[in-house]
Amino acid sequence: MAQTQINSLFLLRASVRLSYRWAAASSASSQCAKRSITPLSQRRYYSIDRSPTPAKTRGGSKVFKSADEAVADVKDGDVILSAGFGLCGVADTLIQAIHKKGLKNLTAVSNNAGSGAHGLALLTQDGRLDRIILSYLGSNKSLEQQYLTGKIAVELCPQGTLAERLRAAGAGIPAFYTATGGKTFVETGEIPVRFTPEAVLEKGRPRETRIFNGKSYIMETALPGDVAILRAWKVDEAGNCIFKYTTKTYAGLMAKAARLAIVEAEHIVPIGALDPDNIDLPGIYIDRIVPATAPKRAEVVRLAPPSAESSSSTGGGGAAPDSSSSSSSRERIARRAAKELRDGDYANLGVGIPTLAASYLAAGARVWLQSENGLLGMGPHPATAAAADPDLVNAGKETVTLLPGASTFDSAESFAMIRGGHVDVSILGAFEVSAAGDLANYMIPGRVFKGMGGAMDLVSDPDRTRVVVATEHLDRAGRSKVVRRCRLPLTGRAVVSTIITDLAVFRVDRVGGTGLTLVEIAEGVDLETVRRKTDAEFTVAENLGTF
Repeated sequence: MAQTQINSLFLLRASVRLSYRWAAASSASSQCAKRSITPLSQRRYYSIDRSPTPAKTRGGSKVFKSADEAVADVKDGDVILSAGFGLCGVADTLIQAIHKKGLKNLTAVSNNAGSGAHGLALLTQDGRLDRIILSYLGSNKSLEQQYLTGKIAVELCPQGTLAERLRAAGAGIPAFYTATGGKTFVETGEIPVRFTPEAVLEKGRPRETRIFNGKSYIMETALPGDVAILRAWKVDEAGNCIFKYTTKTYAGLMAKAARLAIVEAEHIVPIGALDPDNIDLPGIYIDRIVPATAPKRAEVVRLAPPSAESSSSTGGGGAAPDSSSSSSSRERIARRAAKELRDGDYANLGVGIPTLAASYLAAGARVWLQSENGLLGMGPHPATAAAADPDLVNAGKETVTLLPGASTFDSAESFAMIRGGHVDVSILGAFEVSAAGDLANYMIPGRVFKGMGGAMDLVSDPDRTRVVVATEHLDRAGRSKVVRRCRLPLTGRAVVSTIITDLAVFRVDRVGGTGLTLVEIAEGVDLETVRRKTDAEFTVAENLGTF
């Protein structure tokens, strides 16, 4: 590893200070309407008062012969809103045209940063971006390297907040309050935006906070752009768009938030050819239409094992159990986590062990699986490569199927379900979880820098959405993940109700503050082993069960 990268890793660890001074704030002070007011950033991508460039024009045909023509007046320094989720729904035809034009010093706004040489990765590899605002870096290795060496500014934004900031910009709303990111480094601005091995060049932006009905919220600003680029399945010559499946995520939101919206269409049809009831985005939001010439790609083609048995009554969505390794710790955790899901529940399962829980649901149980990229009623992975559709993926960017009764929608709708407390259960993984119910699962300074994705949103309303952690008891270094106090940056404070590991099940008194109660112990594991391998203190339930 180059010395500059090593220095950057150490600086990142130092600059992301693990200071939880807000954790000790008294309950009395929290009853006041706390206002931590700082001037809003004067950078242009926070302003909604800029002169529109390139110019929006009315009249004449919206259809352009090529993407090159459509982006001809896009210029250096513009803010590009790039729709899609992973590689699903990404406007690769337009991204390639922007790359070909040789533009530089661009700001990109997207959920992810592409993969390989596709999506925004094409622009990050050549250093065309000066700044990117996103929720998850994903598999873009070049972006991570550029960030660690100060070549690009990276603003991490919770996925639901990103969607709402775009929605607000499109609706003329300058700012809003949300619980997502409260009492974390998002609130305090402690995630560095740009730094070098020598110094932090740009700090994060602290948020103003307010108390509403006894609960703390942070203020987020609208996020407009100069140009939105999106991909649609069908577009008529008036600009009316139809999106397939999970390509809806940010497409409509970004078109509304930009001063100029360009759509690449797989099929361009005459005006009147589309049923008005089937239109996802009205033509008023689209300025230019080009033919989509770049092929669609699935970031992860995941197929169901040949022995997998799926049932519409069980929800599906997870990999089929492997009987040869049924005693493994991951499957033990997943089996127990499945018992937290009741018939009729609407549930969101995180990537990894939580997803496996879908394979162990009780026979006949109907659990509706929600995926934050805009899918409710998610089914198992497709049985064959021919059945894999790059327009239909889960939150892990893996190909999936739909169950009868399923629906697809954009990210604003998805996170209204999540942040509004309409999801009954959220099962997540963890780097650390504390005796108070604090969760850390998105960053290990100096080692893991990917972003929070939708995790902060999923734990933002723990009074209405029960948060369950499903994780192995020890990390790779043999340290307990169940700790007295989290050392890593928090995803949420006092949000976890249940902790399930390969050794034990704990209930968390996240409201009363009395800590952990051991309620179940894994078969073949004794109490002394659990005590020895658990950093946090806990009490033992009178009727201690086994699993």
